[in-house]
Amino acid sequence: MVAPMPFPTLLFSNMTAAPKAHHPFLCEDFHIRWSTLQSNCIEPDIEKALTDAATMIEQIATLSSTPTYENTFAALGEALEPLNRAWGRVSHLDAVCNNPQLRAAHNAMLPKVSTFFARIPLNEELWQSLKSYGETADSTQLSPVRLRHIEETLADFREQGADLPPEQKQRAAEIQQRLSELTQKYSENCLDGTNAWEKIVTDRSLLTGLPESALATASQSAREKGHEAAWRFTLQAPSFIPVMTYADDDTLRREIWEAYTTIGREAPYDNQTIVPEILALRHEFAQLIGQANFADHVTARRMAGSGGSALAFTETLHNKIVDAFEKEAASIRAFKASANEATNTLLEPWETAYWAEKQRRAEYDFDEESLRPYFPIDRVIEGLFAIASTLFGLRIEVRDGVETWHPEVTFYDLFDALSDERLGAFYADWHPRESKRGGAWMNYLTTGHREPEKRSPHLGLICGNLSPAVDGQPALLTHREVETIFHEFGHLLHHLCGEVEVRSLNGVNVAWDFVELPSQIMENWCWERESLNQFARHYETGEPIPEALFKKMLAARNFRKADATMRQLAFGKMDLDLHTHWPESGEADLEGFIQKCLQGYRAEYKTKSPSNIFHFGHLFSDPTGYAAGYYSYKWAEVLDADAFSRFRQEGVLNPVTGADFRHKILARGNAAPPAELFHDFMGRDPDPEALLIRDGIT
Repeated sequence: MVAPMPFPTLLFSNMTAAPKAHHPFLCEDFHIRWSTLQSNCIEPDIEKALTDAATMIEQIATLSSTPTYENTFAALGEALEPLNRAWGRVSHLDAVCNNPQLRAAHNAMLPKVSTFFARIPLNEELWQSLKSYGETADSTQLSPVRLRHIEETLADFREQGADLPPEQKQRAAEIQQRLSELTQKYSENCLDGTNAWEKIVTDRSLLTGLPESALATASQSAREKGHEAAWRFTLQAPSFIPVMTYADDDTLRREIWEAYTTIGREAPYDNQTIVPEILALRHEFAQLIGQANFADHVTARRMAGSGGSALAFTETLHNKIVDAFEKEAASIRAFKASANEATNTLLEPWETAYWAEKQRRAEYDFDEESLRPYFPIDRVIEGLFAIASTLFGLRIEVRDGVETWHPEVTFYDLFDALSDERLGAFYADWHPRESKRGGAWMNYLTTGHREPEKRSPHLGLICGNLSPAVDGQPALLTHREVETIFHEFGHLLHHLCGEVEVRSLNGVNVAWDFVELPSQIMENWCWERESLNQFARHYETGEPIPEALFKKMLAARNFRKADATMRQLAFGKMDLDLHTHWPESGEADLEGFIQKCLQGYRAEYKTKSPSNIFHFGHLFSDPTGYAAGYYSYKWAEVLDADAFSRFRQEGVLNPVTGADFRHKILARGNAAPPAELFHDFMGRDPDPEALLIRDGIT
């Protein structure tokens, strides 16, 4: 995923002693001195950034000279750049190095920053200055990209309430400030609730079925916490998922499942009162600016065009796969009954992953753990870089001696292979820590200039929570974790390969239901023999994946694919219904509302499985984020399945096709509407059947 930036346009490792920089969070050095970014610098640095930005905005709002593009729209971008840079660093550290001092400093400034950004489009003088120039600008004197910048900025302002009367503008600003506070608290509760739980096991017999990789990780985790001859399990994905998938002990799986489902539901990390307030405020804001609901507000300028269209897309795809989904649910129940020589009954929710894995082994003779030795993380990353270099004409090099925020973080430079120009650089931080939020994401720290006279590189980052190294062995990944690395790197390429002259239109600053195309298309190279041979080699012998194992992997690729698709559709349906129908439903039981809206989207279990609504960071850890936009994953998956068909036809490592994708998709950011960019690459509109064909659900 792309880490949502907290405000419009927004864009400790070698912690050796370093001289304290003057306003370190505002420092313009390309290589960030992370050791200088101390909690006690946050308030003075952000205060200065706010003051400076306010002064520059006032100059634009009270412009006395003839308005031009440079002294209006371009000047606004320049006015906000230092604040975006500084607050972006604060927000990033909050995500990867969370501690009480940093959290307190971040939260102390959050209301001021939230209010400042919320009030920019509500500034009547600024709005009139921008609108008067933007609506009368001579289009013959401006490049198409600058014209799009004007168009997008005016739309952004209107979307945030620029045309509201004064009293409603005040309320809009109050709502945005409160949403920033609530979503920050929601995120903190998710992190703290996840870290608050652990399971120490001292009886090895309770862990039968778990692969050696999971046992070794759990043993190392226990030793790090002072427990000898024990195994420690947490609610972090590399610990939680193997238990649910492999542990024979039903009681253990149930205990961990129940702990996971209570994240965000129990004091002191309770999100149950926060979510309804967030939903109510979002709905109020949408109606303030003339939309029926928040889903319509969010999707109005996305490819879907409206909440109704996004919901129709979800329901259409649901109707196409529901029969296959129900057959898969019946099949796993029958498999369990046959294996146990028992009556065919409903499963418990903590049994599904376990019996699905057993069924996959029985039907395909395939165990995903058998792939793990072929995916040592360093070789995976080297292979990813080689593939990207071949396809997109790039060169990627590790760079030592650059300060990072943690010893596990690595810094890389990315060059154009032909011109040798450094296009950008990035940090990679792949393994879990208690101070780091869950999931995987890409973000950007600096958007470089792309005007010929002052070109400068981009700076970004990718983060994950992947299987760590254990007992001197390299970190050996699951195939899904390999896909995660490729996915986030696709987002990163979208940023680093950007060639848009207006920085706010570069890279991932695109319609949210288009932003996942560059990331999801990269996952395809994790399934092709030609590309796998670039990196999938045994960590001890260097041998590639044996052909027999590769064929089993491909055969099992679409096992329970309808179930996986339905899971994503359920998340999207829940999201859209919450942001369309819940606020005016008159219902008080949020969980009950969700259960009703997901009828036909979830398998039936003996024990009712609660929703993940109180620890669903995509929807509630940001004022907007993926809210009313989770459908975007499936929407963009249709685009990626279709776009990759061109690579399949012309060669999965064809540099000509890759160059076309780089220059027509990655490089162009939001320089044109996404439908136009897709058509430019494919020569036609998307084929809606492409995803179902690839997934074998037709």
